[in-house]
Amino acid sequence: MKLFIDSANIGEIREAVSWGIIDGVTTNPSLMAKEKGLAMEKIAKEICKMVKGPVSLEGGAMEHEAMLREGRAFSSLAKNAVFKIPMTIDGVRTVKKLSAEGIKTNVTLVFSANQALLAAKAGATFVSPFIGRLDDIGRSGIDLIREIVLIFRAHDLKTKVLAASIRDTDHVKQSALVGADMATVPFQILRKMFDHELTDKGIAIFQKAWKEKNQ
Repeated sequence: MKLFIDSANIGEIREAVSWGIIDGVTTNPSLMAKEKGLAMEKIAKEICKMVKGPVSLEGGAMEHEAMLREGRAFSSLAKNAVFKIPMTIDGVRTVKKLSAEGIKTNVTLVFSANQALLAAKAGATFVSPFIGRLDDIGRSGIDLIREIVLIFRAHDLKTKVLAASIRDTDHVKQSALVGADMATVPFQILRKMFDHELTDKGIAIFQKAWKEKNQ
């Protein structure tokens, strides 16, 4: 499973990329808004330079023609730019048109297998089911990932399943277990994936032994 970082913070992305495990980036208007004093286009170009893989960029348009204009503009920023589109009728219409033009798309705010199927039928490059937000209302986000993966495999759909709204390290593990193609993970959760108390204890033991041996 590929790992994306869900962030628009240049420092976080640069640090995560240095670990050698980042395959792409997802952003959204909320994440972009946190980066004060920097224009969205400048942030987007910088991220696309740092990361070789797909970088999802999202605008604010909700109407078909306006989304087409945004998608074309974003795709012109870099070869690895992906236009992120909300799961609506106008959004799916836009996916169909942009896909025919060779522009990569990521359909976001997906909360059902039916929505994912519609996005895939339109030619979406990625669909982003939101795990955490479903869990918040008492439904299983991981079950949704499992359903979408089964449907896409049964019908040989090429759209990739990108698990989103990741709230903890277990969401990452469970997404991998049920077959998600990738997960997009906030920086702090990526960092926590390295941690285990037995690793810490083992390092302490080895360091103590090394010091004793080399005194």
